[in-house]
Amino acid sequence: MPEGPTDPLLVVGGALPVVSLAGLVGSRCRVTFLLRLYLLVLFLIILGLIIFTIFTIVVTNKGVGKAISRRGFGDHRLGDYSRWLQKYVVNEKNWDEIKSCLGAMELCERIENGKSVDYYQHNMSPVLSGCCKPPNYCGYNFQNATYWTIPKTGPAVPDDPDCKTWSNVQKKLCFDCESCKTAVLDNIKREWRLLAIINVCILVVVIVVYSVGCCALRNNRHGYKRYKGHP
Repeated sequence: MPEGPTDPLLVVGGALPVVSLAGLVGSRCRVTFLLRLYLLVLFLIILGLIIFTIFTIVVTNKGVGKAISRRGFGDHRLGDYSRWLQKYVVNEKNWDEIKSCLGAMELCERIENGKSVDYYQHNMSPVLSGCCKPPNYCGYNFQNATYWTIPKTGPAVPDDPDCKTWSNVQKKLCFDCESCKTAVLDNIKREWRLLAIINVCILVVVIVVYSVGCCALRNNRHGYKRYKGHP
């Protein structure tokens, strides 16, 4: 899978203990240099979190993944997502990794087999719907959850790329379909939106800690002045 936006959070998580230790030593031992270093790094972390949160919101803001079909099986358009997010996910290297993961997870085997009526009543996730079956508008005939046949008259939308891409080969299915790519994008968009909320919470905590550090630096200065005999 492509590297996600959690990487900056891992960097922040690894840096905070070290920075906090420097701030603690600077506060307890009245080492002004360590406190200033601590506050500088915290300021950079705050600035980075603000930029990263705004970026996350912007790249996930375009469109809402509108369904083409009213049957509610998550048939989306790539144009419903920002160009950056499309380029990040739907490129040759990353998409090959994603397809490999989908195959290794045996994703499509999770769909319950049965009659056509039972199948359409099954509550599938957008990824299951987009990657494991042809889009509804192709008009293919249901045989089982991952096997569909083309009507004698041909696909309902013969020029649609996804109708041509669908394959009954179980390792291919609709993994190269636009519907699969947009379902994955939709899932990533939701995860990034959640990440943006987590970023805001972390940002609030770091700002509070930064304020406490500023107070500690001010107290160090006052303590140093009193030690030197200044009022």
